[in-house]
Amino acid sequence: MEPFKNLINAGTVADAGRHLQRVWPGFDRRRFEQHAATGLDALEFKARAMQLADALQATLPARFADAAEVLEASLAPPVPLDAAGEPAGLSEAQSDTGLAGWVVWSMGEYVARQGMADVPRALACLHALTQRFSAEFAIRPFVRDHPALVWDTLARWTQDPSAHVRRLVSEGSRPRLPWGLRLQALVNDPAPTLPLLRVLQDDTSAYVRRSVANHLNDIAKDHADLVAGWVHEHRRGASAQRTALLRHASRSLIKQGHPPTLVAWGLQPGLRGTATLALSAPHAAVGDGVDLAVALTSTARTAQDLVVDYVVHHVRANGGTSPKVFKGWKLTLAPGETRPLAKRHSLRPVTTRTLYPGTHRVEVLVNGAAVAAASFELRA
Repeated sequence: MEPFKNLINAGTVADAGRHLQRVWPGFDRRRFEQHAATGLDALEFKARAMQLADALQATLPARFADAAEVLEASLAPPVPLDAAGEPAGLSEAQSDTGLAGWVVWSMGEYVARQGMADVPRALACLHALTQRFSAEFAIRPFVRDHPALVWDTLARWTQDPSAHVRRLVSEGSRPRLPWGLRLQALVNDPAPTLPLLRVLQDDTSAYVRRSVANHLNDIAKDHADLVAGWVHEHRRGASAQRTALLRHASRSLIKQGHPPTLVAWGLQPGLRGTATLALSAPHAAVGDGVDLAVALTSTARTAQDLVVDYVVHHVRANGGTSPKVFKGWKLTLAPGETRPLAKRHSLRPVTTRTLYPGTHRVEVLVNGAAVAAASFELRA
């Protein structure tokens, strides 16, 4: 499998140099490419993006407004959206007209570094950049350092014709965006973002709505009751699309069995009845898988709406364990019914998790409560 970091490579550098020189003949392309490409192969992904930003900082015009014009002129047409409002990607012909994709991360980093003295011009540049990749990382220092101006801008952008820009409103202001600067003021108090999310939760684009769901899930890590209240308020009369958004937004709280969230969804904590879990084998190998056989039996007199997940307590390098919750099933269990459920859990390595040998405990969660457990031994 090609390493993820190779998405930024020597070809990325060459394309950037070519398009920047195309729109600004005075651009020192040789110096830029030498600065950006030196030792690139030895760097990890984020370090590669930052090195390209360093090269831009060394070679673009000293006056930020002039540099912003060069960056904007070098861009490809906005990334098109498909019928569902999702990014469709650029064709080769479109890409040849200008820059888009991962190189825009570096361009946004340049704007974040150099644009603090001219915030309106910097935000205008990010408005253009985000339509070719995303400016979700670059806008965060502006949210932190110039909140009043940024909130006014984001409020206008909720009505922008571009779904890329509307998504930036939500994604760029997430309190705990992965890979991004943590916005501690919003971790402490997410109130400034709530009016924006209220507008965007019914956006026509699934791309935007998914960001809103992830933003609310971020908030739930620090303000669980606030998100439970949001679900309770906004479920009433909700469309199927909004209902899906709210469920995705509260997914972590449902897995945790957060009582107010369960109540908001009309769920009761745990299972009224009994549960069993059987695994296909007591041993498994990395790269293989293990089959889970679950049986739920109701002892209730009424039907139960259940969210059934399972958690694997992965062994860590230091010998401890770390739990990871995996999606299972959503079902209605009739009075007295026994419902068998089956799922295969993959043990193939993934880039975000290393599998270590040892005893792995598996628990079945019903509406957030553990109801059955079993273990298997993972071998290298």
